[in-house]
Amino acid sequence: MGKAAISNTGLLLSIVAPPIGIVAAIKYLPKVRDAASVLFPFLKKWELPWWTAIPITACTILPSFGTFMYLSSRWQNTFLKGDPHKHWTFKDQALSRKWEGKCIPMEELHELYFDGKIDPKEDLLTTLHNRHEYACYTFGWRHVTFFVTQWIPEVLLHSRKQDEHQVRDHYDRGDDFYNSFLNDIMVYTGGIIADDKEFDNIAKLQERKLDLVCDKILLQKGEKMLDIGCGWGTLSVHAAKRGAYVTGVTLGRNQQKWGMDKAAEAKVHDSLRILCIDYRDIPDEKFNKITCLEMAEHVGVRLFPKFMDQVYGMLEDDGIFFLQIAGLRQSWQYEDLIWGLFMAKYVFPGADASCPLWWVVHKMEDAGFEVQSVDNIGVHYSQTIKLWYDHWRRNEQAMASKYSEKWYRIWCFFLAYSAIIASQGSATCYQIVAHKNLNSVNRKRYLSRRVLA
Repeated sequence: MGKAAISNTGLLLSIVAPPIGIVAAIKYLPKVRDAASVLFPFLKKWELPWWTAIPITACTILPSFGTFMYLSSRWQNTFLKGDPHKHWTFKDQALSRKWEGKCIPMEELHELYFDGKIDPKEDLLTTLHNRHEYACYTFGWRHVTFFVTQWIPEVLLHSRKQDEHQVRDHYDRGDDFYNSFLNDIMVYTGGIIADDKEFDNIAKLQERKLDLVCDKILLQKGEKMLDIGCGWGTLSVHAAKRGAYVTGVTLGRNQQKWGMDKAAEAKVHDSLRILCIDYRDIPDEKFNKITCLEMAEHVGVRLFPKFMDQVYGMLEDDGIFFLQIAGLRQSWQYEDLIWGLFMAKYVFPGADASCPLWWVVHKMEDAGFEVQSVDNIGVHYSQTIKLWYDHWRRNEQAMASKYSEKWYRIWCFFLAYSAIIASQGSATCYQIVAHKNLNSVNRKRYLSRRVLA
């Protein structure tokens, strides 16, 4: 059994054991109390009704979980040796002495970098590639605090107000902010690479992805297409140029305007509408094709099954649904967890439906879909993010002066580290093609799809 398996087992026990123990204790409390009252007579007057198991359980699971994660992650890193001074310049002597000859927790490291207290001696991407020489992945009390006070409430709620605030705070930050790393094509999802000649061309990667999506859904001229979470409308405009009647949906006000301006430039504004609404308010009508590229993560784990039901209801019986979604590997490692908490705190708050592939497919099948194909595009995504990082670095002066040095550094870290994370499989991205699991569906239409190399 590997470290990841041991961690999963321990994590399960840390969550399950407290409530089982408490329920069992309350159930057998009279017998336990009678036996113990021989030594402690006051226990004869102590009684607890069964329902007290609920609040007591709630109050024990979280401390148990936090304690387990803290201690087990410390144990995982007990024997690690390293020195961040080989790769980082410390501007504070006290901090320099504190971490001399020691591995520094990744969370501590990125907070110091964001605050400008340390700087990489080489390019940040190169420095993070060497992170195992100086960093460790311990689950600290700041993680526990964030997990309890922010992550859990976000997972449980996902109200319209919460989602609107998080999306607009992120995507309405400024079109120039996103243009500084996405480049003029303005697509904030992973591209597709055909050969090494395209490694330095964001537009080529994204155009290939747009064509691939339209090809995978077998988009035909005159069909009605719904693009949920359309961003700046690039895919919506592309599909309209291929002859479809497209409805794009986004919560970003800037994105809606940008998309409609691009539609006007492409002279497809008569066949394209972009609605600035919550996905739950999409008009009740049927579509031949529905696409959702890296938006479903924001729906959240709790509401994901309901979202799949909604998509199923909006899709024509012979329609096709395309889902591109970021995912995590099942056998997680502590680095995966630390990176995920950083992303939830600074980059994509509320995007908690990034789950292992089996979970996503299970929820889709529960809603009545049949999955036709799944492609893992994680390696393509890694290279896409690497190009975003390169573009962002070229715009350092403009972005740091307008949005602050700290925000510039946060985005440097996000892009550099995410490129690495995707390249090693900690997180990935899936393209899933599905249709309604009906006997009448014409499955022969997929025969032209290439399935052999």
